[in-house]
Amino acid sequence: MKRLIYIIPLTAIGLLTLAGCNSAQQSTTQTPATTETTGGTTVSGTLGTTQGGFDALSSVVSNTKTAVEVGNFDKAQQEFDKFENAWVKVEDGVKTKSSKTYNAIEDAATQVKNSLKAKDKVKALEGLQTLNTNIATVSKG
Repeated sequence: MKRLIYIIPLTAIGLLTLAGCNSAQQSTTQTPATTETTGGTTVSGTLGTTQGGFDALSSVVSNTKTAVEVGNFDKAQQEFDKFENAWVKVEDGVKTKSSKTYNAIEDAATQVKNSLKAKDKVKALEGLQTLNTNIATVSKG
């Protein structure tokens, strides 16, 4: 009987400890944080659907546009190559919010990619403007 007095509290403490450890583990696996480094700036977010993901996309579009405007298509292609990495982090959220906007962004990205290869300044700038408008729209909603 005297042993039971010691065993019951120890068992209870052990079970509570195990239950507490399990809860903490679940919460960290349910909301993993992502970190992306682009051009010296770090963008953090949960599941890539934060404003930081959209800021990274806008930055890529802006840098690409600047390079296209001066006719530096090699630099523009290097900048736009970063688009896919930033887009992957937010595209599922965009698709969930608006499939129409998602498709518009995908189509514009393809247009920009093809225009940069063809060194077509007018079409590249049109595609970049479409991307910029759609990214701004979806990031607000």
